[in-house]
Parts: sequence; structure tokens; C-alpha cells
Amino acid sequence: MAANITDTTFETEVLQSTIPVLLDFWAPWCGPCRAVAPILDELATEFSGKVTTAKMNVDENPATPGKFGIRAIPTMIMFKNGAVTEQLTGASSKSSIKELIQRALA
Repeated sequence: MAANITDTTFETEVLQSTIPVLLDFWAPWCGPCRAVAPILDELATEFSGKVTTAKMNVDENPATPGKFGIRAIPTMIMFKNGAVTEQLTGASSKSSIKELIQRALA
């Protein structure tokens, strides 16, 4: 399962993480977000201990998405060593998301 990140926990759980973090910006009313959710859960299991897969509800946590210019959801941002390395916007395929994770681990 993907971890839930809030504006309050973002710095400690994402920016200070010792492993890469794939953060999905989503909302419950977003159809494409719901379509991506099971893929992220599968990848969270597959890469457990190597990458943290996390979700942030943009309706409940407006500060962080604003800082990163999130204008469309779902948007997935890969963080490594506290910095953004890549970003995917829209309902992406499992293979695209998996490639993003594998590049972060390379």
C-alpha cells in the first residue's frame, strides 16, 4: 500500500527520506487517479524497501502541490535525496511508472 503524505509530513517523509520516493498527487473525485491507484499499490509491493510509494490528496493538502506547480492530477513526482528527478502527469501505464522507478534506482 502507498503511504499517505500530508503537508505536515512531507518534509520528513519525502525530502528527508533515505530512499527514493514516488509521490502521487491525487484526489478522490479524479477518475484517472483511481485508475492509477492499484498500479501504485502493486509497485509499492514490488519495490518495497527500495522505493517509497506515497500519495498526497491535493484537496486536503494544498500547500505542497502549490509549491511544485501541480496543475493536473494525477501527477507523480520522483524525489531522490530531497530533489525532484522526474515527473509524470496523467494516467500513466504500469510500465511507464516502473521505468521511472527503475531510473531512480540506477
